[in-house]
Amino acid sequence: MLFRSARIYAIGDIHGRLDLLDRMHEIILQDSMNAPGDRVAVYLGDYVDRGTQSKGVIDRLLERGPKGFQVRYLRGNHDQSMLDFLTDPVLYRMWRNFGAQETLMSYGVRPPLHDDEEAYAVARDQFAERLPQTHLDFLNGLELWLEIGDYFFTHAGVRPGLPLEVQAPEDLMWIREDFLNSNANFGKVVVHGHTPTEAPVKRANRIGVDTGAYATGRLTCAVLEAEDCRFLHT
Repeated sequence: MLFRSARIYAIGDIHGRLDLLDRMHEIILQDSMNAPGDRVAVYLGDYVDRGTQSKGVIDRLLERGPKGFQVRYLRGNHDQSMLDFLTDPVLYRMWRNFGAQETLMSYGVRPPLHDDEEAYAVARDQFAERLPQTHLDFLNGLELWLEIGDYFFTHAGVRPGLPLEVQAPEDLMWIREDFLNSNANFGKVVVHGHTPTEAPVKRANRIGVDTGAYATGRLTCAVLEAEDCRFLHT
């Protein structure tokens, strides 16, 4: 998809903070009033876990973002972990380490209290029953990456040394140090979340916008217009 004269708003990891998402939408709408061309909102993934309103966040995103915007939704590792749990409840052992309990409770499901495979299966079945089909369709339809102009949008980053078109899904959702420590030219500027930092990061080869919103109350959005980059915060 091509966007002419686009102003792009790339929104970092929301992690169940519906309050911050709503505030960011207000900020974006105000900021975009003078945008001369297309307005595009790119959500960089990790909509669920950690915060208490994962269900509410997905409900809001299903409303298709700020009015008058074209929207694209990318897949984060937390979103993938939620889907993996539906396929294999034993994977709760991993998911519980980074926010599964809050997500289950937002859907009215009691998290398993013990490390017990039968309890995991019961929770999975309850979760599958209470997860709206629209939410499941949304999660299954999330994109791993998106290119617009000179920018490559993905959740976590890319594997240095590999062309963008052959990146592995696991890297796009999970990579950290190999990407973050690289000074390589990736061919496009990679815009990502996944790794929280106190302030957004802008380097020649990447722009990072995860500022730990679930804990800090600071949800960040990169505003990209041609070669210009600035940031909005809640």
